[in-house]
Amino acid sequence: MRIRVEAVSFRYPSGVQALQAVSLSLETGETVAVVGENGAGKTTLARHLNGLLRPQTGAISIGDWDARQHTVAQLSSRVGYVFQSPDDQLFARSVREEVAFGPKNLGWDPGRVRESVDWALARAGLSGSAGRHPYDLSPSERKFVALAATLAMRTPIVILDEPTTGLDASGVDRLTGIVGALREAGVSLLVISHDLDFCIEHVERALVMTQGRIVADGPVKEVFLDPQLLAQAQLRQPQLIRLARGLGIGSAPSSVEEFIQGYRRQRQ
Repeated sequence: MRIRVEAVSFRYPSGVQALQAVSLSLETGETVAVVGENGAGKTTLARHLNGLLRPQTGAISIGDWDARQHTVAQLSSRVGYVFQSPDDQLFARSVREEVAFGPKNLGWDPGRVRESVDWALARAGLSGSAGRHPYDLSPSERKFVALAATLAMRTPIVILDEPTTGLDASGVDRLTGIVGALREAGVSLLVISHDLDFCIEHVERALVMTQGRIVADGPVKEVFLDPQLLAQAQLRQPQLIRLARGLGIGSAPSSVEEFIQGYRRQRQ
């Protein structure tokens, strides 16, 4: 399902101009990272895609829908949004109830709801916590509850807002498995993140935002190879690229395996 954003601008009541004539398209099954400094407009842009915010000028289409003509509830059947902070999203008395809320509100029959909830809990590693209250879990586990609640709705588009924040190495590995499953299923994925190391390994394309504008859009490796561009958005190159450059390795590795291969080629 394609997303199109055409010359969208948005100013908050405080006077902050968060978006300035932003245009982009996200094709079906594409994986895209939106990166930039705090206040660049990343989350503001993402919240326009599921109707939490409405463009003051410009237009947004989700598939064949004009987003301005549909409610947040309607858009949630096409765009799943996982908030940066799970505490902004969770409200139910149990993990299972939380994960079931979205599918129930889409009007699914009980059997389909149960099947999708069980699948999402298993995918997020939460089957053993289904009966617990979300706020009895750790903050990192609550992050996976919020993710499972989105997965259960089986939306063709998923937005992850700072998905690695607060996760340790095992949590990032768990998240990696979920992202891989979404990619294999052909889900369109938009990742809002400061974690360029995660992005270069798991997405195909990168958008760099600063001061409410998109200043770069291209294949993730090409974008992240430009240190001056990233510095403009107060970002640093992924660690493996910096290490490869420091060692004189010509390639731009996106994973440890690629780095090792490049290092071996250099030593031959």
